[in-house]
Amino acid sequence: MRLRKDTDDIQEDEILLIAKVSDALAHPARIKIFRYIMQANRAMVLVCNKDLVEHFDYAQATISQHTKKLAESGLVEIKKQDKFSYYYANLGVLMQYLNATKKFSVTQ
Repeated sequence: MRLRKDTDDIQEDEILLIAKVSDALAHPARIKIFRYIMQANRAMVLVCNKDLVEHFDYAQATISQHTKKLAESGLVEIKKQDKFSYYYANLGVLMQYLNATKKFSVTQ
């Protein structure tokens, strides 16, 4: 059985982006972590794993799992410096996600 080709304005890569980012934001802890990283970045404050563990009172392994998921989605970039990993919110990916979801919601 063959399906008709979609004539929607939304592209396949946008659909994949929506799925990937939505999956990363599907856990309340990851939303809180991402928001914390965004706010810290805006204030020009560096954020490392230790900072997240102290702020959220989660085990280091739990924080690492959550930040890994955020990084895989592209929402967070990890930059290693010496023995530390610093986290940066990728607002470009966030805006792509928001634009794609907006396009998704109005596409017929």
